[in-house]
Amino acid sequence: MKLLSLATAFLVAGAAAAQDLPKTQLQIVGGLSNLTAYQQFEQPFWAKTIPEKSGGQVTATIKGFNEMGLKGPELMRLMSQGVVPFGTATLSYFASDNPINEAIDLPGLAPDVGTARKVTEAFQPVYEKFYGEGSKVKLLGISTYPAQVIFCNADIKSLSDLKGKKVRTSSRTQAEFVEAFGGASVTMAFGEVVPALQNGVVDCAITGSLSGYSAKWYEVSTHLLALPINWNQQIHAVNQGVWDKLDPKVQAFLQENIDTLVDDIWKAAAAQTQEGYDCNTGAAACTQPVKGKMTLVVPTDADKALLNETLKTKILPTWAARCSADCLKGFNDTIGKELGLTVTK
Repeated sequence: MKLLSLATAFLVAGAAAAQDLPKTQLQIVGGLSNLTAYQQFEQPFWAKTIPEKSGGQVTATIKGFNEMGLKGPELMRLMSQGVVPFGTATLSYFASDNPINEAIDLPGLAPDVGTARKVTEAFQPVYEKFYGEGSKVKLLGISTYPAQVIFCNADIKSLSDLKGKKVRTSSRTQAEFVEAFGGASVTMAFGEVVPALQNGVVDCAITGSLSGYSAKWYEVSTHLLALPINWNQQIHAVNQGVWDKLDPKVQAFLQENIDTLVDDIWKAAAAQTQEGYDCNTGAAACTQPVKGKMTLVVPTDADKALLNETLKTKILPTWAARCSADCLKGFNDTIGKELGLTVTK
């Protein structure tokens, strides 16, 4: 009886807290609407979870940035200006603005999701200060896509087989990674990759294992190298002026629930990475109705060692050369300490 009374008390307290929230309507520009992170997490979070948990006091409209005719790289500027109040965007979109945006997702830095999260959380305070002071944007959280891996419409058995291949990349550091292995980097939008693989414009392409499945890359590629290159983390953020105008109770309510959203996405990342492997290759474990027939290339210890060596000898030094002294100090004090790495000019 005591347990039941306690549970009832919590429910009553939660309902009372929800009623205390002032009526608030929010506008959200989310991530890519055709990908799982948006469809399974972000969209239902704002459209359903937030209204339900607030007792209908806090409601939101959300559209993926692609549905609004945006390309992605302009989102930070639009959030800074307050044109976009709340937004979600992949950090790599802002790499050309400042190389600090590449710090947590350098190829080879995080060979598994646990390391990726450790690296992200270590560096998050650096980003909070950087965006807050420079862009007047408040960082609410950082989530991730599933592992970024290599799809090829060509026979590959290891990383060294990238030599001479034309590979679609989506960021500067991915391009440097491909070039470090003797491949040629080709920059193109996600939506252009299927015909490019089909027509031989590129031999390979890098994206999330499940993102590639969702976009039916298994129809135009034959081999999938199951080695996480990087993760493509996303920031969830809000214009500082917009945030400051919200009632403090709404701020606390939103931050608490966004923390849970981010945690849920991270927890799903490992499972979704594996689901991408399973469904692109038609493994029995795939529960999706359509299964691909790709060949899964399991990385060897030599591949993993080669990726780590390339990180230390090529990726990190190249990145450090374009990063500021403050940027490198931020890396060494956080990620460097976590992973036993030191970067210098």
